[in-house]
Amino acid sequence: MLGLKLLTDPRWANIAETNLEEILTDHAWCEQKAAINAINLIADNCEHQDLVDELTLIALEEMEHFKQVVNIIKERGYTLGRGRKDDYVGQLMKFCKKDGSRNNAFIERLLFAAMIEARSCERFKTLSQNIKDVELAQFYHDLMVSEATHYTTFLNFARKYTIDVDVDKRWKEWLAFEGELIKNFGKKEAIHG
Repeated sequence: MLGLKLLTDPRWANIAETNLEEILTDHAWCEQKAAINAINLIADNCEHQDLVDELTLIALEEMEHFKQVVNIIKERGYTLGRGRKDDYVGQLMKFCKKDGSRNNAFIERLLFAAMIEARSCERFKTLSQNIKDVELAQFYHDLMVSEATHYTTFLNFARKYTIDVDVDKRWKEWLAFEGELIKNFGKKEAIHG
């Protein structure tokens, strides 16, 4: 469904489960960053009312997920740690084409967002199917269902608003790049780690 070239090794969920406080903290900040990304896309492209409407809903949903994760952290007696650098996202950002028109930059940002959403959804599925913690397994299943359409929302806006980018061709390049990139991750207690 997601078109990802390489699925997460289920053993990553066992790594994540060794330090739930860490994975939950990382997850909370991923949700916050996703909300900020949607807000930034709105601010930079407010002439597209349908994008404003849809990404406002996504930003609100991401912040609701942030709140849910923070509540789980509190309920379990953990502490929400500080935000941290996400090397996976940093590498994706480097893959974004920086040259070209304003429209090209807009399309790249949408594809960047779609890629992160696709991988995050896949990671939620992996957690839901492989961790022993029944409560968290259900939480991650529900989250996966809730967020399953986010990546297609960004991808569809890229297709709608492109001027001269072949979005389907560029998306295949994103998928190929990410398929190689993800081989370096899946070794620590982080959503993209």
